[in-house]
Amino acid sequence: MVLRSLSMLAAALSLAACGSEAETLERTEETSAAAPSAETIEVSGPERHILAFGDSLFAGYGVGLENSYPTDLERALRERGINAQMINAAVSGETSGAGAKRLAFALDAQEVKPDLVLLELGGNDMLRGLSPAQTRANFESMLGELRDREIPVVLMGMRAPPNYGPEYQQDFDNLYPELAEEYGATLVPFWLESIYQDPSLFQDDRIHPTNEGIDRLVAATVDRIEAAIPAAD
Repeated sequence: MVLRSLSMLAAALSLAACGSEAETLERTEETSAAAPSAETIEVSGPERHILAFGDSLFAGYGVGLENSYPTDLERALRERGINAQMINAAVSGETSGAGAKRLAFALDAQEVKPDLVLLELGGNDMLRGLSPAQTRANFESMLGELRDREIPVVLMGMRAPPNYGPEYQQDFDNLYPELAEEYGATLVPFWLESIYQDPSLFQDDRIHPTNEGIDRLVAATVDRIEAAIPAAD
């Protein structure tokens, strides 16, 4: 079941990566559902600015930005009394190489320096046949940039399916824990772990979570991300 689920995940990612941005926007508009605004939750204390930097799994493909993982995570943090301010800088179809090229620009564009960055990339690299060594180099560029700016990072881990071969799978899967250790980042190992074996928690494309799937992901990861938010000066 685990092998089949990961293989289906890879196949669906491949199909999703081929979709146009226009198709993504159209589907988002059709399936977006209203959700309570995080701003209506009363909190106190200093604002903690969190930059969500990733691909369609962060961009709210099929559910809308207002129901995306970063937005749902912001609500969950605010419900815990944390004055979280989430900035969603995700781009559907993004590879680690494209992310490495635009990260500095995205950081420079922020009015306030982020207190934390959630880095979620790599799935599209795998689907496009990029070598794990190339993906690693791109992550090293991004993590180095964030280290130089003294911005803490949560690295959202991914996993390769077995049909890519044992050598590729091992090299890809090892990227995230090794880089997290090297750069002092907080690691969320395979952040889809809590849902990927349940097809009902995915949209018809079998890769992007439903609203319920996103709720499950947030519930499974919020503790680790809350712990990674640095204390205010």
